[in-house]
Amino acid sequence: MPSRIPQQSAAESGSNRTDVDAGLSAEFASVVSGARRRALRDGDRQIDTAHLLHSLLESDPDVRAVFDGGPQIARLLGYLVQRSIGYGLRWQSSVENSGGVPVVAEAGWSPVAAGAMEGAYAGALLRGDDQARRLDLLAAIVADPQSRAVEVLGRAGVDTRVLLRRIESQFEEYAGRGDDGR
Repeated sequence: MPSRIPQQSAAESGSNRTDVDAGLSAEFASVVSGARRRALRDGDRQIDTAHLLHSLLESDPDVRAVFDGGPQIARLLGYLVQRSIGYGLRWQSSVENSGGVPVVAEAGWSPVAAGAMEGAYAGALLRGDDQARRLDLLAAIVADPQSRAVEVLGRAGVDTRVLLRRIESQFEEYAGRGDDGR
């Protein structure tokens, strides 16, 4: 059965890369796949940053490690689950857009999520990596104050400035040990 969420090229969303999913490691691709399944299950037209955040939290211990521990993660996952069972109903007919990217109706990725994927890839390139890490995606999601994920993070009491500093520290730790962080 074909997916109800069609693939969208980054070029359609105003981006320069030809495919949002290009350049992903297998582990990173599994996060994207989980977000895609979640959007389909939730009945959303697009994969947005909250879907990506939910998938990251469920699949990656390094992502969970940059938060304030179990209670904060539990609260955050609680908000994300609420969103999927009704909290996010007001979002289902709208497009996640921070105004910086043209809106494409009926696209597989929200403009903000497509931008976050681009940002993750750009972050990897800046470090000399040819594939984005899951923490690259988290950093890109958190960097856009208009993203749905940032709204959920705020409701859960997560200070995004602190979170971004922790992500940067994690990258420095990877570099110090020669670890690829995937």
